[in-house]
Amino acid sequence: MNILILGGGGREHALAWAVKQNPKCDRLIVAPGNAGIAQIAECAALDILDAGRVVAFCEENAIDFVIVGPEAPLAAGVADATRAAGILTFGPSQAAAQLEASKRFTKEVCDACAAPTAAWARFTEASPAKDYIREKGAPIVVKADGLAAGKGVIVAMTEAEALAAIDDMFGGEFGEAGAEVVIEEFMQGEEASFFILSDGTTALPFGTAQDHKRVGDGDTGPNTGGMGAYSPAPVLTEALQAQAMERIVLPTIREMARRGTPYQGILYAGLMIDDDPQSGERRARLVEYNCRFGDPEAQVLMMRLGAQVLDHLIATADQRLAQAKVNWADDHALSVVLAAKGYPGSYQKGSRIGGLEDLPQDSRHMVFHAGTTAKDGATLASGGRVLNVTARGDSLAEARDEAYKMVDAIDWPEGFCRRDIGWRAL
Repeated sequence: MNILILGGGGREHALAWAVKQNPKCDRLIVAPGNAGIAQIAECAALDILDAGRVVAFCEENAIDFVIVGPEAPLAAGVADATRAAGILTFGPSQAAAQLEASKRFTKEVCDACAAPTAAWARFTEASPAKDYIREKGAPIVVKADGLAAGKGVIVAMTEAEALAAIDDMFGGEFGEAGAEVVIEEFMQGEEASFFILSDGTTALPFGTAQDHKRVGDGDTGPNTGGMGAYSPAPVLTEALQAQAMERIVLPTIREMARRGTPYQGILYAGLMIDDDPQSGERRARLVEYNCRFGDPEAQVLMMRLGAQVLDHLIATADQRLAQAKVNWADDHALSVVLAAKGYPGSYQKGSRIGGLEDLPQDSRHMVFHAGTTAKDGATLASGGRVLNVTARGDSLAEARDEAYKMVDAIDWPEGFCRRDIGWRAL
């Protein structure tokens, strides 16, 4: 098969790495890709938000299968366009991708199918939103309704923080994404990620992971796109996964089908785990849905799944998930994000990263590139989150030690990382 992956981050590098191992893959193109992806696949300069151009590129290059990596092309309807052109495509339709593109839409779906989630309200003006915050008090969660590159969620621990978040959102800090705001109950507990493949009717659990959102050790500082992850997540026991499927995922998939927008692709459920204050039962509640693999969660999932990933993505796109089975090894994977100093605030681009050529690249050790470019034989930082240093181990402690051993061999004074990835499980 000739395969096109849309995207250029660490998630897409991990997807490309896994897909490349499958003998079904004859030619692999990633658009736009990055310096690390260029080492294993062809990279193409392509506007992945331009559905017409993506279709034309697929036709020019005889593409058999398209994998849409990030959320923005999904929200722009790129998967609809490639499917309409008769190209097998992995990724939900524009209508179904509203599960990520609109926080309000997701809450309405949850209400319609009785999926447990936080109490909420939506606002299009600042004044009533502030009145609501004063009535409810803090802590409270303020979310831009639309896509904000993972940065449109403010977990406000004080009323003043929440009111300032309202000013920022309606003041245009998140552009059109903040034109409407969803305010939610603050949920106590431990958060984890649950991944499910859906072909519109059948749903297949596809792994668990735990992300580290805050920038500093001990989960301190502002939220980021993710500073590291590990898989599996022990907090998501088999019983809780079964509960989440029964109470949250399957009702959502049935409701999406009922609306005439069947969900086909990866469904990434962020879950809050706590004890029900009434029954004492351990429970999972939905924090939010994403319509693509997490980043950096994809890196640890791909590390554990390897070549079988492609078979499952094809089965999803082909509506053949009922016959699919995931083969898990009894192993663990952990990924440490190396970011540019200053992230998630302002940071400099263009610094040189050394030592990468001496690191192992095999089924148990990989450095996935997230924000890099190549120039004159050197690897340069070109983003906030720059590298995902990832390792597998027979235990989580082994995976952690191997990952940090690789981190310490990288020569990049302009970068930093958290030193406690995996702390909840360890």
